[in-house]
Amino acid sequence: MIDCSLTPIGSDLKGKTAIVTGGATGIGKAIAMSLAAHGVRIAIADLNPGEARTTAAQLGKEASAFGLDVSKRASVEKTFAEIEKTLGSYDILIANAGVSTMNRAIDITDEEWDFNFSVNIKGVFLTNQAAVRYFLKANKKGVIVNTASLAAKVGAPLLAHYSASKFAVLGWTQALAREVAPQGIRVNALCPGFVKTSMQEREVAWEAKLRGLSSEQVIKEYVSQTPLGRLEEPEDVAGLAVFLCSDAARFMTGQGINVTGGVYMG
Repeated sequence: MIDCSLTPIGSDLKGKTAIVTGGATGIGKAIAMSLAAHGVRIAIADLNPGEARTTAAQLGKEASAFGLDVSKRASVEKTFAEIEKTLGSYDILIANAGVSTMNRAIDITDEEWDFNFSVNIKGVFLTNQAAVRYFLKANKKGVIVNTASLAAKVGAPLLAHYSASKFAVLGWTQALAREVAPQGIRVNALCPGFVKTSMQEREVAWEAKLRGLSSEQVIKEYVSQTPLGRLEEPEDVAGLAVFLCSDAARFMTGQGINVTGGVYMG
């Protein structure tokens, strides 16, 4: 019989270990901090090792920093093996590393397309594959949480290539979840909205230039599209990540869950 008694969400996470890609800043950092607050050991894996070390130091002795280029198989395999050797094991993968550029669809270059796809979906593919292989080898019922986007649910003007890569994240998440469910491995995705990060700052500047608006006007539009009436904070996403990693979400897999303040309801 399943124990349905009320316990604090995330209380079962203490003592587990999570890899957070792109964990040095933004949404990844917020997720790492929230998981650490629930007693999870954290491996910050980031393209910028210096920022990864800074974030790990802020999290304390239970956090470690690793350099990682999620778009390169050799880097993923080397870093994940190093994490396993250093920490002994891991239970959770937060595949969060992501990039964006902004352009009109007719002006997107091959380089922009390849850059978005190499990180946003190839990076998810490579890191998810490495984690699943480890979970199967170690006979672990691991958890994977991929960062998708509002742009994975609704095609975003000026972000057609980014949207396409994030739609791919959802397709991959669903297919992988079906394959590994018999082994007790859960795979879900987060779909954030207009999140206040350094990535958003760059996007606001790009959009303002492309549309002939001020940055303030762009931000005002973002807020006006959000029923809850403000820009999203990274911590708003982190709370959902903690839930998906916990036993409270034990019967959820293959989901792309909106955390957008109501921008998209569906």
